[in-house]
Amino acid sequence: MLLDEVRAAIGRYVVLPSEEALTAVALWVAASHIQPALQHAPRLAVVGPTKGCGKSRVLDLLHETVHQPMMTVNTSPAVVFRVIGKNPPTLLVDEADTIFGPKAGEKEDLRGLLNAGHQRNRPAWRISGPEHKPTAFPTFAMAALAGIGDLPDTIMDRAVVLRMQKRKPGERITPFRSRYSVPELNALRDRLAAWLTPLRGTAAALVPTMPVEDRAADTWEPLVIVADLAGSHWPAQARVACLAMTRNEVVQDEQTTLKTRLLHDIRRVFEQEGDKEALRSQDLLAALVQDAEAPWAEYGTKGLNAYHLANLLRDFGISPANHRFENGRQAKAYARNQFLDAWARYCPAPAPSAPAPGHEVGPARPARGKPPGPPSGALPVGLPGGTTGPKRTR
Repeated sequence: MLLDEVRAAIGRYVVLPSEEALTAVALWVAASHIQPALQHAPRLAVVGPTKGCGKSRVLDLLHETVHQPMMTVNTSPAVVFRVIGKNPPTLLVDEADTIFGPKAGEKEDLRGLLNAGHQRNRPAWRISGPEHKPTAFPTFAMAALAGIGDLPDTIMDRAVVLRMQKRKPGERITPFRSRYSVPELNALRDRLAAWLTPLRGTAAALVPTMPVEDRAADTWEPLVIVADLAGSHWPAQARVACLAMTRNEVVQDEQTTLKTRLLHDIRRVFEQEGDKEALRSQDLLAALVQDAEAPWAEYGTKGLNAYHLANLLRDFGISPANHRFENGRQAKAYARNQFLDAWARYCPAPAPSAPAPGHEVGPARPARGKPPGPPSGALPVGLPGGTTGPKRTR
């Protein structure tokens, strides 16, 4: 079967996170050939923690197999806006993390296009032409985005997510060589087009039974439609992949939420301790576990321990180190300055509200004989779903 051949070809050139991920990529490639029949254009988020995880190789494979590939690394957003039409290309974006970073102001148009183009009939309005008329540019197009670290929620919630890892020493792949790899993949692309292009009308009328709901169903429906068109083992295989990969993302979301909660709680502990330069690991753990409203006393099997704490903080570049305290003793400790960047990024303190006009106030001055009071503030936190699978809403 053609889809089996596509799946096998992709699996020869790259190691994907799971068998379900390999199934999803094969279906995503095929779905690109029925884009005009779709109501949603699923994103493919190819993310990894570091370089060398195979992200760019995935884009190489997509470039030779999807419908009308358009690499956007060095493409002007204005060109992309004008290329998308009734028969849109498949956008392939490498180094996508740079588009959404704090210094990506010059790529604002492309970022807006990628956010809007998941759903049909969401045009971008621009002033265009010598007469400067407001013009609606279509944005609907499937897009694969590769980058280091998670992309923004607006992308991840609309994407089939591949969490790439570096290959283990024993994992072998076929070297990708343009001379013989490209003709093989192009032949599969042409066969996919010959099979699916005449079925676009049929695909537009299909309303497949989905194992998930809400936005996850919108994202996965094009892949399930292709599987239902293929028949045989593919309808069941596609739905298994859908459930497994959406559940994995729910777990990732829970871990992200938990880590953010941990940062909030650690900041509270430091504040309670007078913002000391460092806190011993065992003292920080004790303070966290003693909070009856926090999840740390029940974390794992026996509550949060030093290993858990270090593991949860590792992604933020925070780790314990030997620290000499005032009494001259050394102990494993967490330095407060290690947390400053993570606090600013993931749990920034609320900005002070501006005073009403005519009520400007100067610097606060403590009353004589009384020390200033301690700072006050409030702290901000599963597996959603049901019998039909997880829900993802924002």
